[in-house]
Amino acid sequence: MKVLVLLLMLGIYGYGAWKFWTGFNRTNFSRSLPNRIYLSLLWPALIVANKSYRKNFNRALKGR
Repeated sequence: MKVLVLLLMLGIYGYGAWKFWTGFNRTNFSRSLPNRIYLSLLWPALIVANKSYRKNFNRALKGR
């Protein structure tokens, strides 16, 4: 059961990172590769802590 939960969490993390990575051009963030990597990998913490990041994350996912 623990393995299943871990795989599910990794899947959700990977899905969020991939969706943000592919929609990054719709955000207001600077278009540098290190910035893109950093923001894609740290999305779970940033989405909780930063209102501006939440708005940009939604833009990246939904295309707004």
